[in-house]
Amino acid sequence: MFSERIQGVKSSAIRDILKVISRPGMISFAGGLPAPELFPVRRIAESAQNVLLQNGPAALQYTVTEGIAPLREKILARLGPAGSRLTMDNIIITQGSQQGLDLISKIFLDKGTVVLTENPSYLGALQSFQLFQATVIAVPSDGEGLIVKALEEKLDAHKPRLMYIMPTYRNPTGGSISLKRRSELANALAGRDMLVLEDDPYGELVFEGERMPSLFSLAKSGNFIYMSSFSKTVAPGFRVAYIAAANEIVRKLAVAKQGTDLQTNTLGQYILNDYLENGNYDEHVSLIRATYRERRDVMLAAMERYFPKTLSWNRPAGGMFLWATLPEGADAAALLERCVEQQVAFVPGKEFFPDGSGANTLRLNFSNADPANIEEGIKRMAAVFRDALK
Repeated sequence: MFSERIQGVKSSAIRDILKVISRPGMISFAGGLPAPELFPVRRIAESAQNVLLQNGPAALQYTVTEGIAPLREKILARLGPAGSRLTMDNIIITQGSQQGLDLISKIFLDKGTVVLTENPSYLGALQSFQLFQATVIAVPSDGEGLIVKALEEKLDAHKPRLMYIMPTYRNPTGGSISLKRRSELANALAGRDMLVLEDDPYGELVFEGERMPSLFSLAKSGNFIYMSSFSKTVAPGFRVAYIAAANEIVRKLAVAKQGTDLQTNTLGQYILNDYLENGNYDEHVSLIRATYRERRDVMLAAMERYFPKTLSWNRPAGGMFLWATLPEGADAAALLERCVEQQVAFVPGKEFFPDGSGANTLRLNFSNADPANIEEGIKRMAAVFRDALK
């Protein structure tokens, strides 16, 4: 009855966990959710009113598949030096980043197509590649990011059609590729007979130092594709994201999108465009950065205070996640069941590993809980870990 394609794809482990943790009193570090109390509701309401009064008929009508021109122009401006070599024809607006992954998979992947990813990698991307029956191969990393020599060996051995990479505050680990390693990777990948998809939804959530340049900007090569979203900086409910790529790639993406949903919602694009023009977007992003930095610090301090010393974890310089490692042989999925009984949840790390490793790892989200709940949630987790890891 069902297609061969869908039979081989599992439901998202994160989405399944979110169904379980909706009960009252649950403290969740599981979802990749922004803080709803920071959504710019008043400013968005003002923008919605502006749009309906000034552009009502156009905002409620169909529009071009690639997206409304004013919004694409603003995206170009926000791409900085990379945007200066592009035009509107290099941009397509998508219904969230997940649709971008789906469209890219549709136009580039066949059954058995080789895709390289980091290890671990974003679960939503792995799901999309698996849906199109690609063969996903993981590239090992070290403290600075993907190991260039190991990458080159995989490139020579497997001749991939696509590489997927999230260099900045990546989901799931929160880690980033160093500037030196970015330059090395850009040089190693530029101009190859393959595509490099850079996913950058968290790049603006910088806590320390300057924002890192994208691989897309460093490589200046037509085989690089850049994807980002306004879900983490404005509101995920808009489902507005974008892809920047060579003209011929954008044209193919538009054809695939026409067969999916015709276009991204017009009203949402107009409202977001007005907000970017009038809503103090950069000021809002500064507020998000300060809030998430505080929550990261509260979580790290609580982990240091309560977690058993047999665990280790990182200290991300931005984004929404941090990554913890249990002792060798421990099973994070089994510990999750016990933590849920204590009204606290996280995401076991194994689901993010294309090679099936990582059973003793876990992802913690710090953006969606307030400091008091972060403290209490880590304390509950620590009690479970101390009891189970004796």
